[in-house]
Amino acid sequence: MPGDLVVLKWGGGLITNKSNECSPDLDVIAALSDVVNSLLAESYEVILVHGAGSYGHIKAKKFRLSDGDIGLLGQKEAVAEVRNDMLELNKLVMKDLHGEVYPPHLWAKETGPEFEGDLPRSSPLTIVFGDVVNCEHGSWGILSGDDLVLRYAIEYGASRVVFAIRGVDGLLTAPPEQGGKLIEEIDGTADYRGSHSEGIDVTGGIALKVMTSEKIAASGIDVYFVNGENMDSVYNACSGKSVIGTKFLRRNA
Repeated sequence: MPGDLVVLKWGGGLITNKSNECSPDLDVIAALSDVVNSLLAESYEVILVHGAGSYGHIKAKKFRLSDGDIGLLGQKEAVAEVRNDMLELNKLVMKDLHGEVYPPHLWAKETGPEFEGDLPRSSPLTIVFGDVVNCEHGSWGILSGDDLVLRYAIEYGASRVVFAIRGVDGLLTAPPEQGGKLIEEIDGTADYRGSHSEGIDVTGGIALKVMTSEKIAASGIDVYFVNGENMDSVYNACSGKSVIGTKFLRRNA
């Protein structure tokens, strides 16, 4: 209902073409922005987390940035390049949005759900994204947007969390090319067998999203996975309406 806090994740594979470096899907970004603006106009508060897609994963994989400083030639330059690429993607995300952006490399340290740093927030719209952050001993690592979703949802008491993904209506029992069927509701550990782009994904892919969702649901918050190319689905999930997708049922509220 209006006034609710919604944490919305735009997947990197949704807003970019992950097979071509720094290739945005501007039509999808514009349409998703319209959904966010509609929610804001109806007095929802939104924390928007967006992924990196082809603006981060390809170069991060090539230079093994998730492994930290291993002395690989070009690593330090790649850290700066990926951070700049993410800022460029964020500019595209912000074209039709008006909110405060908080690049994690400016305020967060370490990686995983226990990363360090107070979560910045502004009302009614906060924007953060997966990023390369500093770690101990002068090294670095990749802070996943999914870990940001987890912390923001729990620490700020979100009403619901929505993952907008590309090409499918939600989580499937198997990849679509293997005839996977939509999982409409999940209560407890997911019976899920999916796939992601192992060749370029450096933050855990769909498996991390499932684990993140289980933790969020266990804290008493509903989590939805919906087709991010269907704007009605994104809007309905964010506003708590009936929607075709996967819903992780909240527990232990």
